[in-house]
Amino acid sequence: MKVDVVGRIESTLPADDDHPYRTGAWQPNFVEYDATELAVEGEIPDDLCGIYLRNTENPVHPSIDRLYHPFDGDGMLHMIRFRDGQAEYRNRFVRTAGFAAEQDAGHALWSGILGGPDASLRDDGWGARTRMKDASSTDVVVHAGRALTSFYQCGDLYGFDPYTLEALGPQTWNGRFPDEWGISAHTKTDPHTGEMLVFNYAKDAPYMHYGVVDDRHELVHWIDVPLPGPRLPHDMAFTDNYAILNDCPLFWDADLLAQGAHVPRFRPDLPTRFAVIPRRGTTADIRWFEAEPTYVLHWTNAYEDGDEIVLDGFFQGDPMPKSDGETDLYRRAFRGIDTHRMQTVLKRWRMNLATGTCTEEQLSDRVMEFPMVNQERAGRPYRYAYNMTTLPGWFLFDGVVKVDLETGSEERYEFGPGVFGSETPMAPRAGATDEDDGYLVTFTTDMNRDHSECLVLDASDIAAGPIARVRLPERIASGTHSCWTQLSQ
Repeated sequence: MKVDVVGRIESTLPADDDHPYRTGAWQPNFVEYDATELAVEGEIPDDLCGIYLRNTENPVHPSIDRLYHPFDGDGMLHMIRFRDGQAEYRNRFVRTAGFAAEQDAGHALWSGILGGPDASLRDDGWGARTRMKDASSTDVVVHAGRALTSFYQCGDLYGFDPYTLEALGPQTWNGRFPDEWGISAHTKTDPHTGEMLVFNYAKDAPYMHYGVVDDRHELVHWIDVPLPGPRLPHDMAFTDNYAILNDCPLFWDADLLAQGAHVPRFRPDLPTRFAVIPRRGTTADIRWFEAEPTYVLHWTNAYEDGDEIVLDGFFQGDPMPKSDGETDLYRRAFRGIDTHRMQTVLKRWRMNLATGTCTEEQLSDRVMEFPMVNQERAGRPYRYAYNMTTLPGWFLFDGVVKVDLETGSEERYEFGPGVFGSETPMAPRAGATDEDDGYLVTFTTDMNRDHSECLVLDASDIAAGPIARVRLPERIASGTHSCWTQLSQ
């Protein structure tokens, strides 16, 4: 392995840190590498050609109020590129404006999600909640040749060259970027049109917007999506002709919000609502559909079936689980990110545009989340979904499940005790014709051998295990959202 150290960040985290999301599998990295001639166990397929990118919460400083949440950490991009049976790796911090300010100060300046805005040391900031640091640590997509990182409570979109991870700075959209509200994580790229669909949300009316960015990085469509009050949407979906946004009945308590406290509450007396919007439609074109109360963190895919919009995603049976006598401080504090406690299962909603009705169907009994599909099927009928399973009690991915939505069959690959993976996209084989003709790619954090690898699995037979294991230069922190892009360069 040939390794060049290209950057190093000084951390002020305590040497005796005991926070489970800053230690162990979540221990952050502070060195930036370029690495080539990576050691490989097995063989990298010659027809695997593209880039796997993963964003990660990677904290540098302790929280100013000691209330660190794993979604607060600074962003770090990890990238591996495959070409001609070879692989190269890079990682870089997402140097947001907030990251730079805290580096200059030498300590945290903004409160995290568990604290209140008043705890922040600066009056400015980002986020739908306001006075947060935009860590740009949640999601990553590739749109029109740029890798774009984003923050779950809205902020800037930070651009990178996907080959080199050269920072391209916050996106401007030729002066039309909505600076006051920013853009939410989970922008959606359509491989068939080259467009990127976006949304944002905040505490001010109309509470949500929706827009379209073309393949020249220009915002070409932007509308209000009026809501009854501040909401906490996290994801969106699309079809060939429609965008789908949501109003789930889990949002900040209005009475507490009036007092400056941002405490979410689940309202089982209210329905889940879906906004179906023609992709270039107006506010007046929005149609609302109602469904069983829940919260959906991530959608799998959506498509059109005659008069119906079919929407698949992860229904939460218990969006705000009670502590139930849990004695472990951290497991109790972070039960809201434990998929087993939330009872997340794959579900399908059908919204009939002719009748205005919505029907629901559960597709699996297995607790899963963080779905991926063959991106060529995004917004269109599809057969396979690749979803992550988690270690009960913790926010750690312990395996990946391939669900055949045509037959209902499921196939799982388990990473093994003490080994945790990342969101696992599907990489189509060059010239593939079948939907699952290709590979699954993921990073793993192996606590037993104190190292990290990139695993390559055959998407048509994931239970057979990796066909290649590519060693990374350092054990990397566990992480979540990722993407795969096939590029020509």
